[in-house]
Amino acid sequence: MHPIDVSIPSFRSEGSNVEKGYTVFKIEVLMYGRQHTVEKRYSEFHALHKMLKKTIKPPEIPSKHVRNWVPKVLEQRRQGLELYLQTIIMENEVLPKIFLDFLNIRHFPSLPKTESCGSFETESEESSKLTHQPALLFQRDPYLLPATNDTFSNMVIEGVIRGIFYPDFQPR
Repeated sequence: MHPIDVSIPSFRSEGSNVEKGYTVFKIEVLMYGRQHTVEKRYSEFHALHKMLKKTIKPPEIPSKHVRNWVPKVLEQRRQGLELYLQTIIMENEVLPKIFLDFLNIRHFPSLPKTESCGSFETESEESSKLTHQPALLFQRDPYLLPATNDTFSNMVIEGVIRGIFYPDFQPR
């Protein structure tokens, strides 16, 4: 399962009168413990649906033609749109970039749900490799030496010093 959770907890009406007004849906996106909010109109959901149909088989989207001023109808639309987003996440191993853009998500892994790490959709495999150097280097295994604190402390200090003064040093 993707490490992403979406919900639409609320909506609000915008505009001065019923005929010219529109509804804005508040989407909460939770990913890797971080949450952000996106606000979208139904027309944006509808545009997303049309684009998704080109790459995946999206679930049904709630009806376009409803009475935007009836609270009960708007609540049903809110629930339907929430289910729509959640179903896309559950049914697709790879989430389309257009869907991630809709939710303002960047750098989301493009690998299937069963894998835990890998390159990002927008990055090449080469650019996603770790480029850091080891910060701590032990010349000897501290667990094979006698259990004296001085020896272990000296090895830690030696490793830190080597990491600071010789960052390009690679052990054999």
